[in-house]
Amino acid sequence: VRLQVQNVEKPLYRGTFHCFQSIIKQESAFGLYKGIGSPMMGLTFINALVFGVQGNTLRALGKDTPLNQFLAGSAAGAIQCIICCPMELAKTRMQLQGTGEYKLKPKNYKNSLDCLIKIYRKEGLRGINRGMVSTFIRETPSFGFYFLTYDCMTRYLGCETEDSYVIPKLLFSGGISGIVSWLSTYPMDVIKSRLQADGVGGITQYNGILDCIRKSYHEEGWRVFTRGLTSTLLRAFPVNAATFATVTVFLMYMRSEDDLRECEPGPVIQQPSSL
Repeated sequence: VRLQVQNVEKPLYRGTFHCFQSIIKQESAFGLYKGIGSPMMGLTFINALVFGVQGNTLRALGKDTPLNQFLAGSAAGAIQCIICCPMELAKTRMQLQGTGEYKLKPKNYKNSLDCLIKIYRKEGLRGINRGMVSTFIRETPSFGFYFLTYDCMTRYLGCETEDSYVIPKLLFSGGISGIVSWLSTYPMDVIKSRLQADGVGGITQYNGILDCIRKSYHEEGWRVFTRGLTSTLLRAFPVNAATFATVTVFLMYMRSEDDLRECEPGPVIQQPSSL
């Protein structure tokens, strides 16, 4: 987030690792966990919603085809925006609070919940849902590629429950899926972050998505749409490897041996009717 929204004329960070070092040096190790309350509150519901909607949508579509995998994933991504957008708004605002300060001055927000409450009081529901359209544009195709890639990877690697290497294969498939999903829509994530950070400090720069794209490109060129990509991909692999592997393994053990033949896109995708 900090790499995505920093001022190009007076940049605070030269790259991912310099940003990491600077935060620890200037704000202590706790600075790396600013805004953690928002994901902690929302991610449980988001993942439950995503995997539930994906599985049931695939079942409703009838056939397990690559197109249906993509459509089911896209449907899941679209619906979870209801939770994802406010969650990421609070996370973004909290992460930008006290940038470069070792000892924080009086803070605007005490925590993520306080952040959302204050935004609501000042701007209403529209303020809480700032960046909703850009979030929707990012999440819908992103989750389509997410589940499609996982399906393809597990089939290619031949994930079998009897395979002693099934866990590493699931972890690798999930990690690759996360990277592909982020690469597919990353430029829109930059725009979303900038729109949600807009107004911090009392200065509003953008009138909408197109205005943000136009101004960002005009001022910084095409590279602006790759800002923070390295740190995002470094995070994406382990996070999504753990997510997909955990869901798949959990469902594997919850089902009986007779019903479980393969672990491709997890039991979620291979046997969608069971959800």
